[in-house]
Amino acid sequence: EVETAVSAEELAEVGKVIRSAPKGFTIHPKLDKYLEQRLEMSLGKRAIDYGTAEALAFGSLLRQGTPVRLAGQDCRRGTFSHRHSTLYDYKTGEAYVPLQHVSAKQAAFNVYDSVLSEAAAVGFEYGYSRDYPETLVCWEAQFGDFANGAQIIIDQFISAGEDKWGLLSGLVMLLPHGYEGQGPEHTSARIERYLQLAGEDNMQICQPSTAGQYFHLLRRQALQSWRKPLIVFTPKSMLRAAAACSQLSDLTQGKFQNLMPDSAVTDATRILLCSGKIAHELTAERQKRKDTTTAILRLEQMYPFPEEELQAELARHPNASTIIWVQEEPANMGPLFFVRPIIERLASGRKVTTVRRSASGSPATGSAAAHALEQQALL
Repeated sequence: EVETAVSAEELAEVGKVIRSAPKGFTIHPKLDKYLEQRLEMSLGKRAIDYGTAEALAFGSLLRQGTPVRLAGQDCRRGTFSHRHSTLYDYKTGEAYVPLQHVSAKQAAFNVYDSVLSEAAAVGFEYGYSRDYPETLVCWEAQFGDFANGAQIIIDQFISAGEDKWGLLSGLVMLLPHGYEGQGPEHTSARIERYLQLAGEDNMQICQPSTAGQYFHLLRRQALQSWRKPLIVFTPKSMLRAAAACSQLSDLTQGKFQNLMPDSAVTDATRILLCSGKIAHELTAERQKRKDTTTAILRLEQMYPFPEEELQAELARHPNASTIIWVQEEPANMGPLFFVRPIIERLASGRKVTTVRRSASGSPATGSAAAHALEQQALL
């Protein structure tokens, strides 16, 4: 374990930098308003969203001397207009990267839009992470399923490089994931594939459900003394959703939680265990029904599986006779096959069942209307 919290004073300094631009630099009016909100977030005046949490994580690492490298198909802006790591003068087109100006003695920050050739791009970033292990190296897919094009790199190197050749890598893969009704090609990062490749603590597979969790996860990856690849299933609609935002205090204290407990329910009769966006939807549905007997636990790190944390949470609800794994993905996809045997082993005889979409040949329906019906049925 490493210390990942950052003082409010330091976050405020980083926040002022990510709001800044050179004298005479014209920021797009719409973006200028958002950057002002980012400053308010970093000062604790507004809840912190994912994009701001990431910028604060990067900025604080740079101030501590950790270089940060980010590459991907649209990662300077961010596919969902959530990052804006590079600003462009509205009149001249001149580029400016705020995180390259965090402090006089900061480490290097480099961000690149890469070509739409995932095998080449991911292979390069893997090699970079090998030669520069002191750097936080991140590759971001435009949508999570775009990593399909790099599957050979993932199979041959990222998951197996340590076992085959003793080669360590701390590469971070940021894969947008979530069922938003956008169709099969823009839905699933294929969580099941990475879990199938997981063994001997060869990598970390995480799906943070809040901005604060994402902040601590990135800093943990950079600061821990050992190197393992980190697969992060990042959100889409959650990037700005109020339920997924965090308070400044979530960044100035605590650490990444492999399993997030449910503080709202103390003596549950049922336990729902899930990961990602569905947790917020389940929480909203529970509130709508005025249900006070169903606990919702969030699995933030799927591998290595947090067995001790889950056992402790199950013990807190001795009257819960049923444990239900809930996922948005179809029955033949997602974490289901991986997590169910573990849950059954830890359940101490309690009934374990699942709620998910029916098995499918496609990650998701191509119809937004059908998606909405499926999602409501799931809830």
